Amino acid sequence: MNGNDIFTPNTFEMYWSGLVNTVHLVFVSLVIGLIIAVPLAIARGSSNLWIRKPVWFFTYLFRGTPLLIQLYLAYYGFAFIPGIQDTWLWFFLEDPIYPALLAFTLNTAAYTTEIFHGAIQSTPRGEIEAARAYGMNRFTMLRRIVLPSAFRRALPAYGNEVIFMLHASAIAFVVSITDLTGAAYYIYARFYAPFAAFLFVAVLYMALSFSIQGLFKYLEKRLLGHLKPQS
Repeated sequence: MNGNDIFTPNTFEMYWSGLVNTVHLVFVSLVIGLIIAVPLAIARGSSNLWIRKPVWFFTYLFRGTPLLIQLYLAYYGFAFIPGIQDTWLWFFLEDPIYPALLAFTLNTAAYTTEIFHGAIQSTPRGEIEAARAYGMNRFTMLRRIVLPSAFRRALPAYGNEVIFMLHASAIAFVVSITDLTGAAYYIYARFYAPFAAFLFVAVLYMALSFSIQGLFKYLEKRLLGHLKPQS
């Protein structure tokens, strides 16, 4: 079959559904992962060993193992817990989107924790001393000085993490989620046109990636413009 024959209203509808599922999965996991990562990044720099070490172990575990393995464990692993199918949790676990969301969220939370931890640790000493001179307590200093400053410095690395998560979401189809890659695989299997099906999805991923890159470039220009040398 000619590759052009696969571009019909029905296949475009499937691509659209895959695009919506991909964006939804990536966006929700990034938002929840960011919410988790901020307090973990603060705890990661704690002087208390009992606070710092568990966070280190969490980031080490999820950064040191493949996301695909984490996805398989989240999707298949809970089914082996005795009696879980008789609990309310099974309502979420039997739908593949929730285990995938769990795996993606924990993975991006681990990477984002390290990104923000590094940004917090690199806060200029002068900013800390100025905040203390104003009489700020630790919480106020974190809220008004350290975290906003760290967020600006973390933008380039976090932008890369967002793009990585977009690309990594392509593995979601292995647990029967119809994302962009899943839609392409279905269309390829039905029409036997792998080149056209996957090339079209590659273009969509590329468009999303450049859109994200453009957004972060704009944010960097707005938030980090004062660091550029004046001409």
